[in-house]
Amino acid sequence: MTPPPSTPSPTPSANPRSAPSWRRASRIGVCAILIGSDAETLEQDLANRFPGRMLAEDGAALRDDLVAIARFIETPAAGLDLPLDMRHGTPFQQRVWEVLRAIPCGATITYTALARRLGLPDGARAVATACAANAIALGIPCHRVLRADGTLSGYRWGVERKRALLDREAAI
Repeated sequence: MTPPPSTPSPTPSANPRSAPSWRRASRIGVCAILIGSDAETLEQDLANRFPGRMLAEDGAALRDDLVAIARFIETPAAGLDLPLDMRHGTPFQQRVWEVLRAIPCGATITYTALARRLGLPDGARAVATACAANAIALGIPCHRVLRADGTLSGYRWGVERKRALLDREAAI
C-alpha cells in the first residue's frame, strides 16, 4: 500500500503566530500542525514524525487550511474547524487528545484533572507524555493543560507560545 502523500507548507507568523508552522495532511485530515522557529527544523520534525512518507508541497490544497489556522490564532473563539487525522497516536494518546478537544476555548485543565477524567487518578505523567507526543498544535489544544498548581509547564513549542495562546484565548 502506498502511503498517502503529505502536503507540508510553511506559513510565517508572530507570537504564537511569530514562528513558522508546518501542516501535514492525509486523505483523512490534518495529521500535523507544527510550530517552530525555522522552516528547516520544522521540515525535519515532520519527516521524523512520518518516516517513509514523501513530503510534497501542495500550496493550493493547503490554502484554506492555513487560512483556518491563522484565523484561529487571531480569533480563537472562531474555533479550528479542520478534519483531524490522529491515527499516528497510540490508543491512549488518542483518548487524551479527544478529551483535550472537548475543552472549550478560554478554559484550562490540569494534567491531574485530565487524568482523572480518563479514569486514571495517578496518570498525570502519562497524560503529560501524551500531550508531548501531540503533532497537531492548536487542533489538539495541549496548550490548555496546566500543572496541578495552575502554573504553566512545558509545551512542545515553548512555554512563551503556550502563554501567548492562553492569553489570547482568555481575552475572548
